[in-house]
Amino acid sequence: MSLGGGKRSGKLFEQAKRVTPGGVHSPVRAFRAVGGTPVFMVSAKGAYLRDADGKSYVDFVGSWGPAILGHAHPAVTRAVQKAAAKGLSFGTPHEGEVELSRLICRMVPSVKKVRFCNSGTEATMSCLRLARGFTGRNGIVKFSGCYHGHSDALLVAAGSGALTLGRPDSAGVTPGAVEDTHVLPFNDSGAAERLFARRGAEIAAVLVEPIPANAGLILPIPGFLEKLRDLTGKHGSLLIFDEVMTGFRLAPGGAQQILAIRPDLSAFGKVIGGGLPVGAFGGRAEVMDHLAPEGPVYQAGTLSGNPMAVAAGLAQLRALAKGNIYRDLERTGAALEKMFREELGSAGWKDPFVRVGSMFCLFCRPGGEPVRKLEEARKCDTGRYARLFHGLLEKGVYFPPSQFETCFLSAAHGEKELEITRKALREAFRQA
Repeated sequence: MSLGGGKRSGKLFEQAKRVTPGGVHSPVRAFRAVGGTPVFMVSAKGAYLRDADGKSYVDFVGSWGPAILGHAHPAVTRAVQKAAAKGLSFGTPHEGEVELSRLICRMVPSVKKVRFCNSGTEATMSCLRLARGFTGRNGIVKFSGCYHGHSDALLVAAGSGALTLGRPDSAGVTPGAVEDTHVLPFNDSGAAERLFARRGAEIAAVLVEPIPANAGLILPIPGFLEKLRDLTGKHGSLLIFDEVMTGFRLAPGGAQQILAIRPDLSAFGKVIGGGLPVGAFGGRAEVMDHLAPEGPVYQAGTLSGNPMAVAAGLAQLRALAKGNIYRDLERTGAALEKMFREELGSAGWKDPFVRVGSMFCLFCRPGGEPVRKLEEARKCDTGRYARLFHGLLEKGVYFPPSQFETCFLSAAHGEKELEITRKALREAFRQA
């Protein structure tokens, strides 16, 4: 079975470890969760990645979500090349910012005004500051299993009880940084009701991934998000949807469109940058107008609205807005789900497979019970997933190097890629 990257990747990894902590610039890339040597990639096109040793892979990571059209889509690369020829960064307002802002507001009805930043982490962090400034309150609520970037107030684990304040989940985060963060179980409406009954007047905002995608893929149970909308409305708090993963991927209006729930603020990233670093947040005009220079809440960024990132985002969102891409992605996703369930059955596996649109996850959790919260996801057999991962990698299929991540389809995935994946799955299931 493959142990990861080939000779060239191995050599690059050894060189990287001498100049970079762990040899990587984001922890999951180090393959610690699955073992072996990380695969160093040199190019990407359509549904494929090519590594430093010349091997190609059908890619189901898609740069962790942005590559919804496929890698190096001609319209996106042309837009970036054209923008680069005019200057890499202005540090001033420019027309592209206006065009992309208008397009986002048109595609997401809950967003009346938007501001760009440089990452999903910046977007969620800015949403919280804005919510606190708007409400004059300090408390925030997040849910276990939902990841919102690496800002201090959100790197927090649950306390000893559902209503306790959180504790730091990373070295370097002080208790003071998370003292106003409440952590509740996802999909537990009762816990949210009890917290608001006790502390509702102190809570500025509830921040949630409407469909969590960083603990595997977890679907909200009916009524849970509706309860959060009801509670925040009654208590004068803001409801913030972190749609960095789901925004513009599941539908033109993101998860909030398919779930029919309007948040007060939304955080975006990934798809809106076409593969370049970008973030954005937006929502109700009266809330957004609390941002400087209109209001007292400060937020800024030298490279916010970078012309190349904006050009890539415009090209990608225009393509998504005008075609039948979401319909086609659903068709491909349904075919992939059917294939997975057939191969799981043939192999005698009863592990839960979850899909929504072009996002999917196989939980290595024998028994088939659905995963509804983080505690259930943690019961997965990570060793089994690691064997599955390496079995697929050996056969030229690239899955996330962690059980607790989500897979992504693109418009470039078709029958050929699914057939390659089917054959790889059969072999990988036998090895795992």
